[in-house]
Amino acid sequence: MKRQTFKYAQALTKERLPFIPVQSILPHFCEGRSLFFRDTKTKISENTSRLFQKRQSKNTAKIGHANFLSSYSSLVFSRTNSCAVNKMKTIKLATSGQEMPMVGLGTWRAQPHEMENAVNVALECDYRHIAFNYNTEEAIGNVLKNWLGSGRVKRNELFITTKLPNFGGRPSDVERFLKLSLKKLNLDYVDLYLIHMPFSFQLNECSLSPLVNDDGSFALDPVDYLDTWKVMEEQVRMGRIKAIGVSNFNAEQLERLYDNADIKPDVLQVEMHAYLQQRELRAVCQRLHVAVTAYSPLGSPGANTHFSSKYQYSLDDFPDILGHPTVREVAQKYEKTPGQILLKHLIQEGVIVIPKSGNPERIKSNISLFDFELALQDVEQLDQLDRGENGRIFNFLFFKGVENHPYYPFKSKESNSSSPTECS
Repeated sequence: MKRQTFKYAQALTKERLPFIPVQSILPHFCEGRSLFFRDTKTKISENTSRLFQKRQSKNTAKIGHANFLSSYSSLVFSRTNSCAVNKMKTIKLATSGQEMPMVGLGTWRAQPHEMENAVNVALECDYRHIAFNYNTEEAIGNVLKNWLGSGRVKRNELFITTKLPNFGGRPSDVERFLKLSLKKLNLDYVDLYLIHMPFSFQLNECSLSPLVNDDGSFALDPVDYLDTWKVMEEQVRMGRIKAIGVSNFNAEQLERLYDNADIKPDVLQVEMHAYLQQRELRAVCQRLHVAVTAYSPLGSPGANTHFSSKYQYSLDDFPDILGHPTVREVAQKYEKTPGQILLKHLIQEGVIVIPKSGNPERIKSNISLFDFELALQDVEQLDQLDRGENGRIFNFLFFKGVENHPYYPFKSKESNSSSPTECS
């Protein structure tokens, strides 16, 4: 498909146009609102201009138009096909220079057969960003092998993310678990490797899982994530990793890591959705030039059944963000699904999203996000759904005793003590 061009006159008629996430080209700008462009001329959209003016009263940085003109080249388009009817956009990572697609396929909780089907469908629909959990690597390694071996996709067209297990935080274990992931994925390197959590558990060598004490509590390992990070930096230098980052860190932990790192973190992956918008954390990331990835961007609707069946945990108060009247109203206005609206709300703020789905139609829908832009009033309506820490679904207290770990990230968030969690 040829790249579409848009005449300047279209901007004056307020037609819906593709946008450039500001965070991808200028991390200092407001909160990552959107731009659109024509060839080498970049123009702030009407919504962005209004938001920019509004946020200046909150000490946001003043940006000259020349800055935008010199920065537009950070946007990269991928090929499209009949599934992805509009063009994927990427964020250029500040440290590694990697181009990270703004939409990826999440694979948490997927069963092996479901995973293989989902990854195949996703690749057919032009997903090029796949976010793995270390529990989901082996089943889809063959899928990658088949696609790469047949020439249907080139390795440099893919962006593969996986994580260091929360029981592999000791410096002596990092290389071991990274090599194990690469073997399962049939890859020589990963594009992004994340420390899964700022806290670590002791390793059960027999099962390669967290060690659990006789009383059911998890055996805590007080390893400092700074020590873990130093070994990850070595893996970057050895070529096994292109970019490194962290997941589930709070702002203080991220800043401590950043200040002590030789290779700065490129990405912070955290729970983020309409009920938990994490604006203060995102502001820290912008200041540090760290890209933000949202897991559970739809509120993890499937987790309700998952927790009930696997852990016999009562989820009577589990949030239904997709069914919220405001979300459904905005979706109807744009003739989009509620899921597309929730994902667009984050993308339009410069946040990368990795929605998980095994449903082919939803996989297609979740990547079809770049042919419309939310108007200011709709963005503000969705902004108002934020519940702060009361909106958090995953707080890790599922791991009995984890709140006693020195690097547990939510020590002051007592309001979340009743929420379930698992390895996201």
